[in-house]
Amino acid sequence: MSRFNRLSLGLDSQSLSRRGFVLGALAALSARCSRSEARQETRPGNGGAGNAGGELRVAFDGAGVSSITLDPQNSGYAPHNRVMRSIYDSLTRLNSDRTVSPWLAESWVVSPDRTAYEFKLKPGIHFHDGTPLDAAALKANFDRIAEPKNALSSRVNLGPYAGSDVIDPERVRLRLTEPFTPLLRNLSSTKLAIVSPAAVDKYGATFNQQPVATGPFRFVKLEPGRAIHLERNPDYRWAHGAAAHGGPAYVERLIFTNVPEESTRIGTLRAGEVHAADLIPAQFLRDFRASPAYTLLEKEVLNTNYSLSLNAAREPWSDDDLRLAVRLALDIDPMVRSIYLGTFPRAWSYLSPSMFGSGEKTLASSWRPDPARSRQILDQKGWLVGADGIREKDGKKLTLHFIDSQGNREKRLDLMQLVKNELRQVGIHFIVDSRPGSVVLGAMQKGDFDAVAGASFHPDPDMLRQTYDPAVRSAYGWLRVADPELVDSLRAGARDPDGPAREEDYHKAQKRILDKTYAIPFYVLLYNIAVAKGVAGVTIDNHGFPEFYDAHFVG
Repeated sequence: MSRFNRLSLGLDSQSLSRRGFVLGALAALSARCSRSEARQETRPGNGGAGNAGGELRVAFDGAGVSSITLDPQNSGYAPHNRVMRSIYDSLTRLNSDRTVSPWLAESWVVSPDRTAYEFKLKPGIHFHDGTPLDAAALKANFDRIAEPKNALSSRVNLGPYAGSDVIDPERVRLRLTEPFTPLLRNLSSTKLAIVSPAAVDKYGATFNQQPVATGPFRFVKLEPGRAIHLERNPDYRWAHGAAAHGGPAYVERLIFTNVPEESTRIGTLRAGEVHAADLIPAQFLRDFRASPAYTLLEKEVLNTNYSLSLNAAREPWSDDDLRLAVRLALDIDPMVRSIYLGTFPRAWSYLSPSMFGSGEKTLASSWRPDPARSRQILDQKGWLVGADGIREKDGKKLTLHFIDSQGNREKRLDLMQLVKNELRQVGIHFIVDSRPGSVVLGAMQKGDFDAVAGASFHPDPDMLRQTYDPAVRSAYGWLRVADPELVDSLRAGARDPDGPAREEDYHKAQKRILDKTYAIPFYVLLYNIAVAKGVAGVTIDNHGFPEFYDAHFVG
């Protein structure tokens, strides 16, 4: 029997043994190419190319982050990755049912023990600098991500990578030390998008300001903190199966402008200065949905839901009961309704509802706010209300020091102000401390914080392991939780094939996170982008990221 089970576009013509199919179940589902299914992604309409050419301008919410980095293998910042989706391609393409289809990889085979993946590249692919995407270049990408001295943020997404081997000019075998179920989904993300090794060698540390890839648009210039200018890749011939056309993109130039202030972003769209604007705030959504002048696209982001995470390694919040008191003090439903006006659902679990293994259904309505119980816990712990209404113990105020670097993106700081008000009612002083990103990262490295909040895009629930497993979390990870029971569930989830057992791994993990109040989920992010009616073909992929490959002018 061959060591590999053949899993590719020609799956139906292959003879797979039952044993081989079971051992390769995830890969079999993942490699199934389903063009008709993929075409069901969010689209403003059908039709031809209309008026090819022209310059498409997009206003995006990049928040108050002044430094734009365009190296996908070393960036977890969602606004920049939304831009990078137009520059970079991935080996695989995520489908709406969370399986994957081929993209730069034409096919792949998976060993019965699920520790080796043999990828066959589509022929004829070239990077923007003219160098070929061949097996050597693909191996160079894997090795670059895995090299410890590079310290790239995407390293954890390759899992237990042991190395890779060039088999022939179009085929690479990736080796793992143990099964790693998230791999094929992870390879569909921008975090593992393919870069030009020649450009990495040429530009070194400045590659993130001069990106070179295989995507439908190539980099032209960067206006630091303000705009990214792209142009059509005239040689593009390797679009994924969900695309509405083949060959180069329709628009000639694509410009992303960072407009973090929401009313200004809306104003530029309404004034016709841009053709599209993303993250339309709640108070404007009804108008944009009803307006005949725009098409509003909306889709859930595969994400960890926006959550407030408490530093369980730092006193006094290392006390399980004190963290519970924080959660019981918060009435999340009215807070989310007040800020988002019903446009973002309230979250109950750490994983977005459409992600495999999400606990949204099992944890829905699993707890209620109870300020009286919160006060009782605090009293029992010796934290007594002082003259100013803030609790004290041994001469110290009960403060929860929240640090943040991303400004009021998605109205997050507005939400935290409501948190501050509610915690004040039980005697906890919640400090909202906005700082530059470098300062926040330094504080996180030192553990010098009580709370942080955020969300992280990811196609697989293994994101939880990246947050809570000490063996893989980054040096500046949000938390320093030491919980063997939680880690056991997450490590099992990384190994178990998709199915009921793996789903249960993550349900247990999310319940544990909630029961121990390591994090408090607030809302589910629905990404949106409003597009002027003169533009068609803008889409949102199954990660929740915008795509402009099919975009074109009409009328």
